[in-house]
Amino acid sequence: MAGDSRAAAAPARRGAFTRFLDTVEFLGNLLPHPVTLFALFALAVLVASGALSWLGFSVADPRPEGAAGRAPDGMIEVVNLLSAAGLRRIVEGFVTNFTGFAPLGVVLVALLGVAVAERSGLFAAVIRKLVLGAGREIVTFAIVFAGVLSNAASEMGYVVLVPLAAAIFHSLGRHPLAGLAAAFAGVSGGYSANLVIGTIDPLLAGLTQQSAQLMDPAYTVHPLVNWYFMFASTFLVTLLGWWVTARIVEPKLGAWDPAGASEELGAATRMEPLSDAERRGLRRAGVAALVTAALIAWTVVPQDGILRNPQTGSILHSPFLNGVVAFIFVMFVVPGFVYGRAVGTLKNDRDVIKAMEEGMRTLGLYIVLVFFAAQFVAWFGWSNIGTITAVLGARSLEAIGLTGPMFFLLFIPFCAFINLAIGSASAKWAIMAPIFVPMLMLLGYSPELTQAAYRVGDSVSNVITPMMSYFGLILAMATRYVRNLGIGTLIATMLPYTIVFMIGWTAFFYLYVFVLGLPLGPATPLYWPAS
Repeated sequence: MAGDSRAAAAPARRGAFTRFLDTVEFLGNLLPHPVTLFALFALAVLVASGALSWLGFSVADPRPEGAAGRAPDGMIEVVNLLSAAGLRRIVEGFVTNFTGFAPLGVVLVALLGVAVAERSGLFAAVIRKLVLGAGREIVTFAIVFAGVLSNAASEMGYVVLVPLAAAIFHSLGRHPLAGLAAAFAGVSGGYSANLVIGTIDPLLAGLTQQSAQLMDPAYTVHPLVNWYFMFASTFLVTLLGWWVTARIVEPKLGAWDPAGASEELGAATRMEPLSDAERRGLRRAGVAALVTAALIAWTVVPQDGILRNPQTGSILHSPFLNGVVAFIFVMFVVPGFVYGRAVGTLKNDRDVIKAMEEGMRTLGLYIVLVFFAAQFVAWFGWSNIGTITAVLGARSLEAIGLTGPMFFLLFIPFCAFINLAIGSASAKWAIMAPIFVPMLMLLGYSPELTQAAYRVGDSVSNVITPMMSYFGLILAMATRYVRNLGIGTLIATMLPYTIVFMIGWTAFFYLYVFVLGLPLGPATPLYWPAS
């Protein structure tokens, strides 16, 4: 009877909202493939540069005289890329735009290390240790926390933790979808938060740097620029995710009816505790990680550290920050190999090389996407359209008085809304960064601050957008427990996380930056130019 009453109430509860979500899904499906999208954007830049140059479109350069990149006559003009000189530049830069694209190399290097830790089984063991070792009262907290941490391992959280969390809740006599939702919220809703640096950090930093160089050609952005903020955000997202699950989602789901489960349920609920070899491997990997971290710290913590800036002795603009991706690589490879040796998944150098090779296979689509994104970003910068748009946008914000911190209270929800249509974090930022980073620099905010605000908005709506690449996988996992569960039901289940994360994380961002003035990361300014 209870199941019948819930089914009867569902249409009224989902009416207007479901129609809205159906519209979003329909419009999102009309968008071409992200690769095609970037190709179209690149072609649009060429056409726009020719048209705007013919119209003599220009703005006064707001940068002071003598500033790097400032035009001698003080005007920023659109460069016609369809001219003879423009076409020559396009042809000559077609390869170097791709090979010199800042995020490409750092992501490839970082993923080589991540692949070793992932293929060795280290990530899966850490997640199981965190979740299976938690008592009944704190298991929800542990699941959300493990979900946030799993982001360092790319898709590991989706394929390992989400089904495991549903199985754990089922074994505890709780609704499996509540466990699935808690894990999904941590993995996807808390996508940018983490205690460690993941592959997304150097990727976004590279895009931010290229966009910042539209205003300041010498500006550099290292992968650690948001680490402090994301470290603190890990605990916020975990607390919010636990609260939503315990206070909203689980009570709303009520008691689970096993009669509605699919026939595959038995296989989905099997869990295996850590073996003696896995526990031994985790201990050895932990020691290896501590020793490696200590050696890295020895190169930068002392005042005469060999990886500090050799001219100033500072960490700012030091070899350590400029080469931090090398340490990301090492911090994944060493513990991953030690763990693999202990449990037998990695026996020698051939196994390590094979793990790296398999990791690279997953990047085929990313490399294709980067090729077209690199052309778009380069042509957008050469044309000066991005710089002019930023100047006009900054002036418009100044005209309406929206230049203070209140701007970010609108910018974060805007990023979340865009995420409903374009699922890839890097694809969205490649489009948005060339506009918003220079614009906010002109308003006095650092590129690193703009990137942090973007990451909040990009994360919170991941759990409700069908455009997210793993959304279909999550839906398939959910139907193991509720056979006829539809996309609208899943989105309705996850919507409270988006709302609470949006409000809570945005408030935390405002408090962290504008009230407390805390640094976002090591040697990271909040404002531009840095004081």
